[in-house]
Formats: sequence, structure tokens, C-alpha cells
Amino acid sequence: MSLPVATRPAAAAEIEAAYRWYEKKREGLGSEFLEAVDKMVNAIAENPERFPTIRKDIRRALLRRFPYSIFYRVVSGHVVVIACFHGKRNPRVWRLRE
Repeated sequence: MSLPVATRPAAAAEIEAAYRWYEKKREGLGSEFLEAVDKMVNAIAENPERFPTIRKDIRRALLRRFPYSIFYRVVSGHVVVIACFHGKRNPRVWRLRE
């Protein structure tokens, strides 16, 4: 049984921005990015402890094809996605959301 997932607005905005960027690079690539994010979020919801804890109770799941990570925590039986970050971005930005 998978846990319900809530995505914080800042994380949703990051996903949307990445989608638009990839879609500009090649039509359909943005959709492939969204599919990769969806697959990873579903994997997280199925088994949230599968991915490593990187700071306090925050875990990170790396997308395979795209250089992005999904940062999340489990709160009261829910997965809360707090960031979808490119690997080259400064991690201080998402850490401010803790």
C-alpha cells in the first residue's frame, strides 16, 4: 500500500520550470521528465524508506535519466515532496524549506 503524497508549492514550481525548460530543448522531452518524476514519486510512496536520509528526516531520490533529485520527508503517514532540484544547484536553497 502506498502512502499519500503532498507536493509543496515550491517543489511543484520547480517541476513545472524544469518541464518548460526541457520542452523548449525538444518537444516531448518535458513530458518525459514529468513521467520520470511521476515514476519516482510513485516509487517513493510505495517504499519511502528505500532512499537514503541526507539531512535530519529528509530523504533524497535521484532520477535516473535527468540530473534531478526529489527531496522528501514522511510526515504523519504522508510523503511530503519539498524540492525537485537540479544536481548543480546550491542545496542551501531547499534546506531553507525545512
